[in-house]
Amino acid sequence: MQDVQDDVQDELIARAQAWLAEDPDPETRAELAALLDAGDTDELAARFSGTLQFGTAGLRGELGAGPMRMNRAVVIRAAAGLAAYLRAKGQTDGLVVIGYDARHKSADFARDTAAVITGAGLRAAVLPRPLPTPVLAYAIRHLGAVAGVEVTASHNPPRDNGYKVYLGDGSQIVPPADAEIAAEIDAVVALADVPRPESGWEILGDEVLDAYLARTDAVLAKDSARTARTVYTAMHGVGKDVLLAAFARAGFPEPVLVAEQAEPDPDFPTVAFPNPEEPGAMDLAFAAARATDPDLVIANDPDADRCAVAVRDGADWRMLRGDEVGALLAEHLVRRGARGVFAESIVSSSLLGRIAERAGLPYEETLTGFKWIARVEGLRFGYEEALGYCVDPEGVRDKDGITAALLITELASELKEQGRTLTDLLDDIAVTYGLHATDQLSVRVEDLSVIADAMRRLREQPPTVLAGLTVTSAEDLTRGTATLPPTDGLRYTLDGARVIVRPSGTEPKLKCYLEVVLPVAAHADLPSVRTRATDLLTAIKRDLSEAAGI
Repeated sequence: MQDVQDDVQDELIARAQAWLAEDPDPETRAELAALLDAGDTDELAARFSGTLQFGTAGLRGELGAGPMRMNRAVVIRAAAGLAAYLRAKGQTDGLVVIGYDARHKSADFARDTAAVITGAGLRAAVLPRPLPTPVLAYAIRHLGAVAGVEVTASHNPPRDNGYKVYLGDGSQIVPPADAEIAAEIDAVVALADVPRPESGWEILGDEVLDAYLARTDAVLAKDSARTARTVYTAMHGVGKDVLLAAFARAGFPEPVLVAEQAEPDPDFPTVAFPNPEEPGAMDLAFAAARATDPDLVIANDPDADRCAVAVRDGADWRMLRGDEVGALLAEHLVRRGARGVFAESIVSSSLLGRIAERAGLPYEETLTGFKWIARVEGLRFGYEEALGYCVDPEGVRDKDGITAALLITELASELKEQGRTLTDLLDDIAVTYGLHATDQLSVRVEDLSVIADAMRRLREQPPTVLAGLTVTSAEDLTRGTATLPPTDGLRYTLDGARVIVRPSGTEPKLKCYLEVVLPVAAHADLPSVRTRATDLLTAIKRDLSEAAGI
C-alpha cells in the first residue's frame, strides 16, 4: 500500500515539475517552486487533480499555478485551442478581438491571447484599456470579427479570473462549440509548440468605444425626459468612465459617484464579494444616497455587464430584485411600443410572460445564461434575474449594464415628471398581473460534492409538499423538455408557486430560485398580499433546505 502511495506522490511531483519547466510566468513559477520545496503534496494535489474545464462559460477559477488554476499557461492553451477551432472552421485569417477588465493578470492574459492568435496566422486586435464586457461584445460585430475573447471573472471574488469566448455573431459560445474548442485545448501538448510572437497584433484606439457610445442613443426614446438624479457605484470595476460618458451623451444629470468604489481596484477592498447582490456590497452606495437624496441608485458589477438598481423604501433604500427591474424595463418598453420577442431564462420570474401576453408580443423561455437568451430569434428584450438585461440586442447580443442603466433612468425620469416613482409602477404592475414575489436560496460550498449530494437527494426523494403547497409536477431538466435542451436542474411546480434548483455555472454554489404568485384585487390589498408572499417564500426555503439536506 505504501508503495502505491509513493508512486502516486512521485507522479504528482513529476507533473508539477513538468508544469514548472514550461510555465512562462515568473510569479506562478516561484509559487509552484515553493510548494515543491515545501513538499506540500495536499496543495499540489488540489492544483494537479485535473484541468480547469472549458465550457459554455469559458474558463473561470482561482488565480495560481497549475492546471486547476487560472494562469498564463492555462490561458495560452485556451487561446491555442480557440485558434485551432477557428482554423478548422475555415477562419484562417479572421480577426479575433480581445477585451479585458482590471483584475489581477487580466492584461497579461489578453496579451498572451493576442500573441497566440497572431502566431496561429489569424489577426488579433486588443481593446485599448480595461473596458466593460459589453464594449467587447459590441466590438465583435462592429469590426466583423470571427470571434471575441473577454478576460474577466465578472463579480467573482478578487482571487479569481476568467476567460469568456464569443463567436462572430456576437453571442457567447454554446454547445457544440464549447466541446469542440475544449477538444482543441486538450490537444495542445506543450507550450513550446505554441507560436507566440512578441508583436503583430493591433492595439485599438477609442474608435470602437466611441461607436459603442453612439449606439447607446438607440436605447432611449427621442425627446424623452432625462431628469432623474442618480448615485452610481462601479464596485471597483471598469464601468465608471463609460457610464459617465453615456449619461452625459444622453443629457442626464451627472451621477453622484461612490468615491470609495469609483476606480478600478482588483483587490475590491470595500466589499467581501464585488457583487451588488451580496450583503453589504451596496452599503456605501446607500450612504451616498442618504447624503444626496437622488431618485435612484445604480450599480454595475466589476465588468459592467450587470446593472443593479435601488429605490427609496420609506426612510431608507433597498435593492430591487433583478426580476423587479426586468418587469419595469419590460413595461416601459411595451408602453413605448416595442415590437419583437421578449425572452428570459427559466430561473427568472414568470411575470415577463404575462406582460408579453397582455401586450400581444411573442415570448420565449431559455436555459440559464445570456448565451441562450441572446440567441432568441427576433429578440427585442431579454433579461435574467441575476441583474442582467439586454435592452439593445441589435447593438450588444449580451447583457449590458450601461444601456440598462440608461433605460431605467429614462423610466425613472418619466415617472418623476408625473410625480411618481419606480415603486409606484411596481405596485401598478402587481395589481395588473398579480404579485410575482421571488427569492433565492443560495448555498456557497467549499466541497462540490455537497452540491452533487443535494441534487441526488432531490432526484431520489423529490418533495411532494413545500410550505403546505402541493407539488403538482416535478421535472428533471437533465432530460430536456419540449422547448428546452437538457441541463442539470430540477423544476417543481406548486399550486401558486414555482421552484428551480441548479448548480451555478460560474461559482461553487447551489442555487434555488423561488417564485410565489398571488392575486391582488386592489392597491389597498398590497401590504397584506406581500406579507403572505414573504411568509410563503420563507416556508418554501425552510422546507426545500430540509429536503435537499443543505
